[in-house]
Amino acid sequence: MDQLRRLQTRVIAAGLYPAIASLCRTVRWTVEGAEHYDGILRTGHQPIVAFWHGRILPIAWFFRRRGIVAMTSANFDGQWTARLLEHLGNRTVAGSSSRRGMRGMLELKREVLAGHPAAFALDGPRGPALVAQPGAVWLAQQTGNPILPVHAEASRHWTLSSWDRTQVPRPFSAVAIVIGAPVQPGELDEHGIVERRLADLQQRATRLARPEGCHPAEFS
Repeated sequence: MDQLRRLQTRVIAAGLYPAIASLCRTVRWTVEGAEHYDGILRTGHQPIVAFWHGRILPIAWFFRRRGIVAMTSANFDGQWTARLLEHLGNRTVAGSSSRRGMRGMLELKREVLAGHPAAFALDGPRGPALVAQPGAVWLAQQTGNPILPVHAEASRHWTLSSWDRTQVPRPFSAVAIVIGAPVQPGELDEHGIVERRLADLQQRATRLARPEGCHPAEFS
């Protein structure tokens, strides 16, 4: 990527960050399962946070300033996304399923083994939507760290026309974040276990995002 394109990625991220921050500060957050994240850390392991790409905005905001490492695409869109995640206090490595993929995965493995949590949009970077790619399972098996399934739902939102149907919470909406029980590396031989956990979390988050289900967040 040339110098001009690198500058553009920084300008886009610098412009989006205050807009996202302003939006997310109007949201009423409901959180369930926060103890699972902290519980993994207490065991001396690192969580591998796993979610669907279409919920990246509320989940990225919720897990801000935690030093989480995520892999983003090496292309232009992936790089401005990387700069935005850095504004949120997290870290990135460049790679994807189609470009520098294994190099990025090995770098992510080194980061996790060095003591940093990781995050994976399971169906990223380009889908198909809601079809998990093998990266998170590979990382868990290589590092011995558990996958932590997470889902978010907003009571009112815009849905973008992107491949992942990205959900953008509307101002002053309610957003439920549900963190599931960790999936240990030894459980990953069971095909589709992470996807099934996420389906259960989606149902729970949808119920919690309703006005009668909301309560103040305790983990933000």
